Amino acid sequence: MRVLLGIIGAVIVLGIFASVLRTLVIPRPTPAGFTGFVQRSVSRPFRFMADRLHGVEAKDRVLAPVAPVSIVITLLGWLLSFMLGYGLLEAAVSGLDVHDALYEAGSSLFTLGFASSRRAGLTAIDFCAAATGPIVVGLQIGYLPTLYNAYQRRETEVTLLQTRAGAPPWGPQILARYAQVDLLDDISDLFRGWERWCAVVSETHTTYPVLIHFRSPKADRNWLIALLAVLDAAALRLAFNPSQPQARTRLALRAGFVCLRDIADIRGIPYDADPRPEDPVRLGYEDFLRGVERMRTYGYPMERTAEEAWPHFRGWRVNYETLAYRLAQDIDAVPAPWSGPRRTTLSVWSPPTPVDRRPAS
Repeated sequence: MRVLLGIIGAVIVLGIFASVLRTLVIPRPTPAGFTGFVQRSVSRPFRFMADRLHGVEAKDRVLAPVAPVSIVITLLGWLLSFMLGYGLLEAAVSGLDVHDALYEAGSSLFTLGFASSRRAGLTAIDFCAAATGPIVVGLQIGYLPTLYNAYQRRETEVTLLQTRAGAPPWGPQILARYAQVDLLDDISDLFRGWERWCAVVSETHTTYPVLIHFRSPKADRNWLIALLAVLDAAALRLAFNPSQPQARTRLALRAGFVCLRDIADIRGIPYDADPRPEDPVRLGYEDFLRGVERMRTYGYPMERTAEEAWPHFRGWRVNYETLAYRLAQDIDAVPAPWSGPRRTTLSVWSPPTPVDRRPAS
């Protein structure tokens, strides 16, 4: 029996050590394991409450604490698991029952020391437990600034996009707004910036998957919806303006769907790695025409008709639409045009951007 307790205790301690290393130390995407289980468990009650509320802001207020709370619960879960593992090890090498062994392990892990034993076998385990507690807490404290720095870098571009696309953002609105303020010659700068943004998000959100669930400071903004809007703007630009420079636009598009695929890989979401341009998309042609009309209203120049551009736009969108819709549903992103349905509400149309009024000459 004690041998079995020792084996179980060793497996728990080594398994949690591996989880701590994968989450806080190793700078590369690794399977979620324990942290993924905690994230799913924590999110269920919040999502249950959010599903029974009406209104985007009310849902967002309920869902906003999910990621921070999961970080705290993860730390507590690690410490309690270490206490259980060390307690079973101490029960295996001594005559203590499980209750007393857990009591001594907890005393050592949290560096209280009130239940330390003088037996050599237990003292060695007590030393390991006493070192483990501060190390795990220290690593978690050092992890938080890195996490929030990555969050701030992500949200800066999302906030800047609001002036170009409204809130929530929408691909046709980006092109319409750029045409409205005579900035189409500079739109390559937007795509260049979002190409780099995609690289940063791909690296940080696969290394620290909890960032996927961190919500923007305002309910009508969301990192995924912003990315989808930029990708749609790039696809529309390529579909309607084949004579314009395409390098930056294509690079931004590719960076965007590679980013989505990297995040899908870490979350275990299947996808077609090589879709065909003629494959169907969920966005309907009528919704596409509504977006085209928005662009035309604000004076966006088009070299192709909507009918001619549709196959080209669809051929680009097939690379990212499925993953964007799935992730938007998973994280309960703010409903927005061309972003698919949510679990409890359908996508909505954003209010029109006011006309850029200028003094008459």
